Amino acid sequence: MALHRLPRVNAEYLEGGAEEEHTLRENREAFESVRFAPRVLRDVATVDLGRTIFGQRHRLPFGIAPTGFNGLLWHQGDQAIARAAAQANIPFCQSTVSNQTVSDCAGVKGLTHWFQLYLYGDESTWSRLIADAEKARCQALVLTVDSPVHGHREWDRRNYRSGFTPNWSSKIDMLCHPRWMWQVMRHGLPSFPNLAQFLPEGQRDLYSVATWALSHQVPRADWSTLARVRALWPGRLLIKGVGHLEDIRLARDAGLDGVVLSNHGGRQLDRAISPLHHLRQARQLVGPDFTLLVDSGFRRGADIIQALAMGATGVLLGRAMLYGLAAGGYAGVTRAIELLTAEMSRTMALLGVRSVDELNEEVFA
Repeated sequence: MALHRLPRVNAEYLEGGAEEEHTLRENREAFESVRFAPRVLRDVATVDLGRTIFGQRHRLPFGIAPTGFNGLLWHQGDQAIARAAAQANIPFCQSTVSNQTVSDCAGVKGLTHWFQLYLYGDESTWSRLIADAEKARCQALVLTVDSPVHGHREWDRRNYRSGFTPNWSSKIDMLCHPRWMWQVMRHGLPSFPNLAQFLPEGQRDLYSVATWALSHQVPRADWSTLARVRALWPGRLLIKGVGHLEDIRLARDAGLDGVVLSNHGGRQLDRAISPLHHLRQARQLVGPDFTLLVDSGFRRGADIIQALAMGATGVLLGRAMLYGLAAGGYAGVTRAIELLTAEMSRTMALLGVRSVDELNEEVFA
């Protein structure tokens, strides 16, 4: 439904990965490496999918990952996702490159609100973003560390003539999607308001801010940079985009509250390892209490159950939620959550496990 409704330029941004998309494919294939061994004759009349993350009990063991350009999928898409997350009692991690301000989403009642930080510009820039997140009372800061430079998404780039200006073929294709034009473009092209504050008046449109962001990435960031972020942020702090066991150890030793095992959904380094392949080793390394979240490639409720049994504290979902958003806004995200909830509950019952907290390696053959 989402891909039918979206013009090509947005659909391919949502779907695409880096270079030859080996990592994009591997993220799905990784779930095929193990098989369940269900137990029978167990009372599964009631299945508890609840999970405690950072001392807060959530109804489901997953949250919504940070994603950008949501306002190009649905008008005020970030707030639509936030409302669905609040209704489901799951965390929503808002991206630096969301199309609404962090304060816009902070106004959603009952939301567990996290903020994802990209290190753009100098310290004065990202310290301002941290201050904005603190003012909005975000409960956690998630620092993305796998983007010192921008991944090369060749499939997506073919839709543009230069920078972020669509070519004529893409513009004509947009006109062939009148429902999308009416729902999104009649409100005007959204921008990146969390970043627009750093540009002069008259240069705060989407294309200008996106170009500024690409030219202000910080490839020189290192573990001392992380220490400065830690000093500025008083709440829970995680890093996202960890793909090596040694970096997981360094994060734990640096006093972080958790890490997100991720390869950016296959959108940064092609041929990067799928997080699922070293999830077990990561859990053994950090012990039972350290928060290990995981994303990249999750589409089914059974995928989530598999990761939890392998040691994940919880899962973050990106594309799976954006398909719902692009198909139907708030109602679409809510429907995606409902589908995943039903799949998880059914998988648990068929495994003979009554609670997410009871999941472990025993469910595998």
